[in-house]
Amino acid sequence: MTQVLPAGALDGKVALVTGSSRGIGADTVRYFAEAGADVVINFRNKAPRAEKLASQIRELGVRALVVGADLTDPESVQAMFDAVRQEFGRLDILVLNASGGMESGMAEDYALKLNRDAQVGALKAAEPLLGDGSRVVFVTSHQAHFIRTTPTMPEYEPVAKSKRAGEDALRELVPELAEKGIGFTVVSGDMIEGTITATLLERANPGAIAGRRESAGKLYNVAEFAAEVARAAVDPVPADNTRLVGDTADFVTE
Repeated sequence: MTQVLPAGALDGKVALVTGSSRGIGADTVRYFAEAGADVVINFRNKAPRAEKLASQIRELGVRALVVGADLTDPESVQAMFDAVRQEFGRLDILVLNASGGMESGMAEDYALKLNRDAQVGALKAAEPLLGDGSRVVFVTSHQAHFIRTTPTMPEYEPVAKSKRAGEDALRELVPELAEKGIGFTVVSGDMIEGTITATLLERANPGAIAGRRESAGKLYNVAEFAAEVARAAVDPVPADNTRLVGDTADFVTE
C-alpha cells in the first residue's frame, strides 16, 4: 500500500473505523496507522481477522484496540466506546463505514436499522469522546446518495434508500456537531470493486458490476477508495459536507 497521508500527520490522534476487520475499513485503518494514529478496529463477527490486522498495525509502532460490537445493539455500541474511553480517553476521528442490508436471512427492517438507526446511535455514543477539531466521516455510495434522482439496480434499492436515510439523519446533527467543533463529511463513491456489496450484487444480478464499470469508465478498488476516506478525515470539510469520489456524470443531482 502506498503512503496516503503524510508520515506523522496523525501522531497522537485516535481513530475508530466501524466495520474495519476487512475491506475498505481495514485499509482505512492502515492508512491512519501509517500516519501515526492509534486505532480502534471494530468487527461484528470476524475476530481472528481483526486481531491479525491489529498485530500488523502494532508493528508500525502505534496502538491498536480490537473491539467487537454489533452496531444494531445499543448496549454493544456503548460498551465499545466505553472501551475506547478506558484505553485512550478520547476519539479524534470516527469513520462510519459499516453498512449492509443485502445479507440473507435478515429481518425486513434490518437495512434501515443498520444503515440509519445504528449510524446515528454510534455517533451519539461517540460524541462525548469527540472534541474540538475532531472529525466524523460517513461512507456511502453514489447509488445511495443520489437515489432520489437516479434509480439504481432493483436488488440494491432498499439498501440505497436506507443509506440515504442514514445520511439525512446524520446531516440533521451537523449544527450540533459544529457547535462542539466537530467536523462532518460524507464520502460518496461509485460501486467499489472487491467489496462484499459488489459480490452480493453480482450474485443477485450477474454482469451488474461489469455493466457499471463500462458505464463509468472506471470503478475504484478497495484500497483506492479507502485512501479517499482517509483523506476526508484530515482534509478541510467541504462547504456542503460532501466529498464525491469518481465520476458522477451518470447521476442526477438535486
